Amino acid sequence: MLHPVLVVEDDRKIARVVALYLEEAGYRVVQAATGRAALEEAARELPLLVVLDLMLPDIGGEQVIQELQALGDVPVIILTSRSSEEDRVVGFALGADDYVVKPFSPRELVSRVKAVLKRSRRDDLSDAGQVSFERGLLVLDGHRYEARCRGERVSLTPAEFKVLFALASSPDRVMTRGELVDKALGYQFEGYERSVDAHVKNIRQKLGDDPRKPTFILTVYGLGYKFVGKRDA
Repeated sequence: MLHPVLVVEDDRKIARVVALYLEEAGYRVVQAATGRAALEEAARELPLLVVLDLMLPDIGGEQVIQELQALGDVPVIILTSRSSEEDRVVGFALGADDYVVKPFSPRELVSRVKAVLKRSRRDDLSDAGQVSFERGLLVLDGHRYEARCRGERVSLTPAEFKVLFALASSPDRVMTRGELVDKALGYQFEGYERSVDAHVKNIRQKLGDDPRKPTFILTVYGLGYKFVGKRDA
């Protein structure tokens, strides 16, 4: 049976509308009105994707995202009334895959669910295989969506892995934020260029890459980023 889409929303009317549209699109839906209930549902059955309100009655959506990441690679779409650009950047920095602001179009939300699931499918890089850099310091496996740094597995979200892999696939080439959004993230909506900065920040922290003396990702001010790690023969 197909894993469910978990809708975490304490407003019953909104939750009911989201569930209805997702079910009409062919998804099985599980609902939770609190963060703790959402985590219990996710532990019981790992969801296909989570639609998550940030303002919940018990614990914050930010904590829910962090605890979901400990369960596995689960795509998350934030659904919230927080609409500032800074809020969006923070949401992506937490590891969210998309960000939808209330009031919203249920049809657009379904389209975004489909887009996120398409991006997160494991076969997107199935032909890429395994590549290593800096004498095995960093190893990227496109079959498994797995990164290892200094011999240890690095827990990257699917979006973070795709950003890193896109950069590493074109070493020494400057890629603009717009290119990375298009190539790695696949967003079809405007205003997501700054999300790349949040993903790169997360990647650097997880790899232990100092942006002042980078081994892997260099910021090219005014343009974007480039991968500077040397690929092994």
